[in-house]
Amino acid sequence: MAGIHITDIEAAINWWRQRKPSPDGVTLAPELRALAEVYGLMVFHHEEEASEAGFPPKAYAAWKAWFDTQPDTPCIAICSTSQGDAQCKGCGRSFEEVRHWTEMSPGEKRQVWRRITLQGDAWRFNRYAERAAEGAGEAAGPDAAPRPR
Repeated sequence: MAGIHITDIEAAINWWRQRKPSPDGVTLAPELRALAEVYGLMVFHHEEEASEAGFPPKAYAAWKAWFDTQPDTPCIAICSTSQGDAQCKGCGRSFEEVRHWTEMSPGEKRQVWRRITLQGDAWRFNRYAERAAEGAGEAAGPDAAPRPR
């Protein structure tokens, strides 16, 4: 099973801090406490990833709530894998990643997102960055059918 990167845990912590701020500057919401425990152990043990399968249930639920607010797919509707490319020029995913996207776990999807973001050479990060920012459906126009994810 996939690993959840420490930067995703940080993002989830910050997301929860905005939604449930501490009333006294010390007390944490239960979701924050659960994520902070995992985060603290990762820092202590110098780990960059935590196994998705080994996440404590409360921490995973808190992380998953943040994950559900993120774009599901990096697709910008310019798929060169359909033209025979092993790596999509539009989103940066491999043919196998595109093909199995709907079957992948949230952790596996975030690993792919992390890799393509760090590489930064897919068109979604340069040539068509505005299309990626507009989101699914908006770039195609109001009458267009929704894109499959």
